[in-house]
Amino acid sequence: MNDVSAALPAHAALASPSWQVRYLLFIAGMGGLLYGIDIGIIAGALPYLEATATSSWHLSSQQLGFVVAAVLLGSVLSSLFAGTVADLVGRRGAMLLAGVLFTASIPVMALASGYWPLLLGRLLQGVSGGLIGVVVPLYLAEVLSPERRGRGAAMFQLLLTIGLLLAALIGLYHAHAVDAAATAAQHLPGAEQRRVLFEAQDHAWRTIFWTCLLPGLVFTCGVLLLSESPRWLARRGRIDHARAALQRTVAASEVETTLARMQASLQPVATGTRERDRLLSRRYVWPFLLACVVLAFTQATGINSVLAYAVNILQQAGLPGAVANGADVAIKLLNAVMTVVALVLVDRKGRKFLLMLGTGGIMVALVCTGLLFLQVERGRDDVHLALQRHVSGDALALRLDATQWRQLGVETLNQPQQLTVSYRYGGFSNVRSVRSDTPDAELVLRREDSVRADSVIGAFFRRLHLNPFADPAIASHAPLEIERASLGPVPPPAHGWAVAACILMFVAFFAVGPGVCVWLALSELMPTRIRSNGMSIALLINQFVSTVIAAIFLPTVGHHGYASMFFFWAGCTLMYFLVAAFLLPETRGKSLEQIEAGFR
Repeated sequence: MNDVSAALPAHAALASPSWQVRYLLFIAGMGGLLYGIDIGIIAGALPYLEATATSSWHLSSQQLGFVVAAVLLGSVLSSLFAGTVADLVGRRGAMLLAGVLFTASIPVMALASGYWPLLLGRLLQGVSGGLIGVVVPLYLAEVLSPERRGRGAAMFQLLLTIGLLLAALIGLYHAHAVDAAATAAQHLPGAEQRRVLFEAQDHAWRTIFWTCLLPGLVFTCGVLLLSESPRWLARRGRIDHARAALQRTVAASEVETTLARMQASLQPVATGTRERDRLLSRRYVWPFLLACVVLAFTQATGINSVLAYAVNILQQAGLPGAVANGADVAIKLLNAVMTVVALVLVDRKGRKFLLMLGTGGIMVALVCTGLLFLQVERGRDDVHLALQRHVSGDALALRLDATQWRQLGVETLNQPQQLTVSYRYGGFSNVRSVRSDTPDAELVLRREDSVRADSVIGAFFRRLHLNPFADPAIASHAPLEIERASLGPVPPPAHGWAVAACILMFVAFFAVGPGVCVWLALSELMPTRIRSNGMSIALLINQFVSTVIAAIFLPTVGHHGYASMFFFWAGCTLMYFLVAAFLLPETRGKSLEQIEAGFR
C-alpha cells in the first residue's frame, strides 16, 4: 500500500538522483515546519481565545487548561506508539497519517463553536506532532545515503526553528491588528466598542489557525509522491520495491551494494530468534541507551527554558523590557541562522566533532552567565519577612513608592533598585520582579496568576494515585507564602548586554551541535530492528526531561537565584561533552548497517 514505484520513474542510469533527494529534503523540511508550528502556534492564539471563548462559550479556566495541554497529551501518546505505527503502515504511511491529522485539525479548531471541537482539534494536532517527531527523522535516516543523512536532519531542524519563528510572527501580526481595532473603536459607545473588540479577537485566533493550513496541505500532498523506506520494504521481503526505492536516493553504482548490506543485516530475523528483537537484548541495549542519554542531555543543557524565559532572564540581568524583547527576537533569528551553518558542516566535519564543539561552547557560555548572575546576586538582601506582613487574605498588593522602598531597607533611590519575589500557593510557584524606576511601581501577587488549571496529564496521573504534578484543588485554598524576596541594585545595562552575549553564544553553539546532531543520534544509533520503537521511547525521555526542567526552573531561580540554574545546566553539559568525546562513535559516511555492525 505504501509503494509508489509508478509515481516517480527510476533512472538507474543516473549517477546521482539529485532532484529526487532535493524533493525529499524539502518535504522532510516541511515536516519540521509543522512540528515547530505545532509547538508554537497556541502562544499567539491563546490570549484572544481566552478573551472570547470564556464569554461566548462560558469556558472555565480548567477547560482552557485542557485545550492548551491537549497538544502535549496527544504528542506523548503518539510518540509512544509512533514506532509501532511506522512498522505497521510504513514510514511513508505514518508521515501521510501525520499530515492528514494536522490538516484535519485546522478547520476543526478554526470553525469551533464550543469546547469539544476545540479540544479535539488540539488533540489531533498533538498526535500529528508526535508522529512527525519520530517518523520524519526515522524516514530520513533509512532513505538517504550516508553522505546526505546529516543534511537531512539539519534541514528538519532548520525548518523546525523557522516554524517556531513563523508562529511567533503570525501571533505578533494579529496582536498589532487587534490593537489597531481597539484603537479605532475608542470613539464608539461602550457596547459597540466591546462588540468591535470581540469580533477582532475572535477573528484573530481563528485566522491564526487558518494560516497553518497551507503548510499542512503541502506536506500531506508532498508525501504522496515519496517512495517508501527501502529498509522497511526489505524487512518485509519486498526486495524489488526496495531496489526501486534505492534508485531514487542512492547513486546507481551503489544500489546493489546497499541492498546487499540491508539484506545481510536482516539475516538474524530469518532464524526465528525473536529474543534478538527485544529492545533491551544484549545486542541492542548499548546503542539504545546511548541514544537515550544523548537526547536527555540535550534537554539538560536548558535550551527550552532559556528560549522560553529569555525575556525574564535578560530583564533580571539589567536590560529594559523593550530591549529584552528585541534581544529575544535576535536569539530566535540566530538559532535559525546557525542551523544553516550546521547544515553545511554536519556531513563535512562529522557528528562527533560538532557535538564536542557545540557542548564545549555551551558549557563556556553557561558558566560565564552563571558567574555574571552570581556577581549581582551575591550582595542582595532577603526581605521576604517584611513582605509577608503585607499579605492580606490570599493576595498581596503593595504600592512601591519612595517611602515603601525605604521601609524595605533601601537607603537611597539614586540607583534603581530591583525586588524579585518568589512565592507559592500550595504546589504552584511563581516569580515577580519590580524595579524602582518603573512609574507607579506596584507589586501584585494573586492566586489566579499562579495557580493554573489542572492539565489533562496531571488529572490522569492523579486518577492513578500518582502525584508528580501540583494539584490545583489543594492550591485553590492554600495561603500565599512568600518564599524569598531578593532586593538589590538593578544591574547596569552593560551587565545585561554581557548576559545577552552569553545567551547568544549558548544558542549559536547549541544550533551547530546538539540542535542538529540530536536527530542524527536518535535515528542513526538505533539498529534497524529496534529503530522505530527505540526512537519513540528515546523521544519520550527527551520530552520528560524537558518537562521536569521547565517545572523546576521558576522555583529554583526564586529560591537560589539564576546563577544556580545556569551552573546546574553547565554541569549537565560537561557530562554531555564527556559522552560525546569518549562514548559516541562517529557515524559520518557510514551506512546504517555499518553503524550497527560497529556496536556488535
